[in-house]
Amino acid sequence: MFDELKPHLVELRKRLGISVASLIIMFFVMFYFHEPILEWMIAPLNTALEEVGKTSVHAADGMVTTSQVGGAFFVALKVAFFAAIVTSIPIILSQLWMFVAPGLYANEKKMIIPFILGGTIMFLVGVLFAYYVVTPFGFDFLITFGSFKFTPLINIEDYVGFFTKILFGFGIAFELPVFAYFLALLGMVDDRQMKAFFKYAVVLIFMLSALLTPPDVLTQLLMAGPLIILYGFSILIVRAVNPADPEDEEEEDGEEDNRSLTEMMGLDELQEDLKKK
Repeated sequence: MFDELKPHLVELRKRLGISVASLIIMFFVMFYFHEPILEWMIAPLNTALEEVGKTSVHAADGMVTTSQVGGAFFVALKVAFFAAIVTSIPIILSQLWMFVAPGLYANEKKMIIPFILGGTIMFLVGVLFAYYVVTPFGFDFLITFGSFKFTPLINIEDYVGFFTKILFGFGIAFELPVFAYFLALLGMVDDRQMKAFFKYAVVLIFMLSALLTPPDVLTQLLMAGPLIILYGFSILIVRAVNPADPEDEEEEDGEEDNRSLTEMMGLDELQEDLKKK
């Protein structure tokens, strides 16, 4: 068994090695540009703090602080690592495709370019949606709430970690239509399966939203709403690429009808037994 898995493990190690190497290279490149990237990241925070200064009468304007020796350096490392992952997405997706490519047909292997482009674009769309739509609402509410009594002192280390988690969460979540398309293309999922899983997907989406967003209902809905829409859009994509066999659906409907009929018959028998007693 191990001999059969060994070639796959060697291939996996190769693809992971290339992905990690690209991350390391981009990390050093992005570290050089960490200051403008950090300014871009804290722009929503600065906007919210400026709003505190406009609306607050008793409290002073908020401040961005650091509580660690060398905190600015560790923040620069986090910023560079975040930027390195974002810029390495095309390489990571290409390595993922090359890992599964040996098990694909020749016509399926040609889909590597659409997979990389689609995956990269949707990841960036998710990141930009989080940056321009979600974080302004979330930070404005959380920071300005109670600012008439307290002065916000935002720890930059905590902020960067929290901010990147939100952006990564949205970036990965927006990959759903891309992965649904290619899973359908490979015949691994159809629209009937996607529909059947919808109610569980909604629960998982709200759980993910609660974990990745600030603890306020508005921001959670701003994440859960688009994800539910993306799931519905993914169902349409899968239906167009790999629709379920109508005969299978009819068989399932027939089985459900038989089960319902059996249950009704069982209820009738139970009622007759109760009458006899």
